[in-house]
Amino acid sequence: MVSPKEDSSVPSPSQGIRFIPLAIFILFVVAAIPSRAETLPESIEVRGDLSGSQTRFQSGSGTVAFMGGSITEMNGYRPMVVESLRRRFPETEFEFINAGISSTCSHTGAFRLERDVLSKQPDLLLVEFAVNDDQDAAHSYQDALRGMEGIIRAARLRRPQMDILMVHFVNESMLETTRQRKTPVSIAAHSAVADHYGVSTCNVAVELAKQIESGDMTWEVYGGVHPKQPGNRVAADLVDRVFDELKFDSDPPDRSKHVLADRSGAGRREVPAALDPHSFFAGRFLAHDSVELAAGWDWTRPDWSAIPGSFRSRYADRDLLVSGQPGAVCEFQFEGQAFGVFVLAGPDAGIVEYSVGGGPWKTRDLYHRYSRGLHYPRTIVLESGLPNETHQVRLRVSKQKNDASTGHAIRILEVTAS
Repeated sequence: MVSPKEDSSVPSPSQGIRFIPLAIFILFVVAAIPSRAETLPESIEVRGDLSGSQTRFQSGSGTVAFMGGSITEMNGYRPMVVESLRRRFPETEFEFINAGISSTCSHTGAFRLERDVLSKQPDLLLVEFAVNDDQDAAHSYQDALRGMEGIIRAARLRRPQMDILMVHFVNESMLETTRQRKTPVSIAAHSAVADHYGVSTCNVAVELAKQIESGDMTWEVYGGVHPKQPGNRVAADLVDRVFDELKFDSDPPDRSKHVLADRSGAGRREVPAALDPHSFFAGRFLAHDSVELAAGWDWTRPDWSAIPGSFRSRYADRDLLVSGQPGAVCEFQFEGQAFGVFVLAGPDAGIVEYSVGGGPWKTRDLYHRYSRGLHYPRTIVLESGLPNETHQVRLRVSKQKNDASTGHAIRILEVTAS
């Protein structure tokens, strides 16, 4: 009797002995490979790579710019990152640019980007404005996004080979928001920009909240709004973690990571459509001689010794567009969709009136809650979202003033446009 043909689709016992251990081995190996989410803390988002600046630094020279407010300007996390870069690229001759200006927000950053950063042709930019957008400028989500996108988009358009890393610092109220598992407004806006343009981020707020909850850190040890050494170390360590993840050093770059980034689209230098078409990515300072002066206005260097209120030495030798005469008018023309003024607003700060294209006069109070004892630097966007065309603008000193102000002074460092 002939036996039926054996079904070849069913493995014999001897075949099973060979196949099952192999399957288990593969599952074991796959399970043992950590994912990015498992290896990186929540406080870090790695997007794309830093291969452009890495290649440049490996060639023997390179330029690194740091942009932000007082946290950048002071000797805090910035010198720590400088030390890390010198250690990672010991043969490289670096130029480091401190483009931090105390009290300024991302709006000021967008308008001064060309002058203070891009004109120096940096290969790597580290930028922070989360705290100043929150507490100094009190920006809405839209305003914080327009400022930071102004910086990042302009950088991508004008210097696409430059790598960028964003750092979110924290104040006490932002920390409390973070500890409630919510995202502070300025960090949410800046993170949206970073995600859209493939920029890696270091979130000091999240890291600090985690370390406080674990008992490894306190707000007092961190150092407050202007971090002390331990707080700056937290930020610098996050930057180092990004550098480590991307193998950012003098060794040849890990191309596998670059391929991964390119597949996701984040590592390329293609510039996507703007998140907000009214962001300040065309931000600039207008030439001083483009402002038409009339009686009561002048570009002059104030006699600070005779003016009540303290001021910062960086402005001591600057010519400012000044008037304190109610009713005095000056005018200028610009092409774009937004304009404003970068001012020093002290104890005698006045109210500026402005008219676009002969339209109705509008007002903006220049006095700030920090103006009482300081000629406070602040950028005020007077109008945005205009048609992208040529506009004629008139400025006038108001006869009205803030009740807390002692005068009508308008002191303009720069007229801004975008």
